Amino acid sequence: MKQTFTHPARKFGRIAFLMLIFLNSCGIYSFSGASIPAEMKTVSVQFFENNSSLVVPYLSQQFTEDLKTRIRNQSTLSLVRANADANFEGRITDYRITPAAIQGNERAGLERLTITVSVKYTNALKPELNFEQSFTRFKDFSTQGKPLQAQEQGLIKDINLMLTEDIFNRAFANW
Repeated sequence: MKQTFTHPARKFGRIAFLMLIFLNSCGIYSFSGASIPAEMKTVSVQFFENNSSLVVPYLSQQFTEDLKTRIRNQSTLSLVRANADANFEGRITDYRITPAAIQGNERAGLERLTITVSVKYTNALKPELNFEQSFTRFKDFSTQGKPLQAQEQGLIKDINLMLTEDIFNRAFANW
């Protein structure tokens, strides 16, 4: 009788593949780390008004669109205007620029742009997952090479990426 030998790595690969198929068929796992229930199909994102003392004209629209993009890219949920299985609403509560590092001549060597967003998440399918929470992120920058106005749009984009990741993870990965 001929005995065949299966290399352990090949055996592990088969097991991992089968587990991946099983988890994916359960409808609660995605590669983004999100655990979105299979019965959840729709989500709405309301306009996030800018209520901070420093107003950047495009910040509200940019943040709202960045949150929608995050949801589109990391889930299979359909974005709808109303009557969704889940809803995000809130406002931008703080937008500020502060010194982050002082140089010897009492000038700021680095500045810090900070954005805070207050979010209310409502899950119509599992109300126990609802939350109201503020999220804050910042990015340091230097005005030595170019003024804030030349960097501001890129800084906001970077901060929005961090904020939307935090919000998405809190809603769908229970972090």
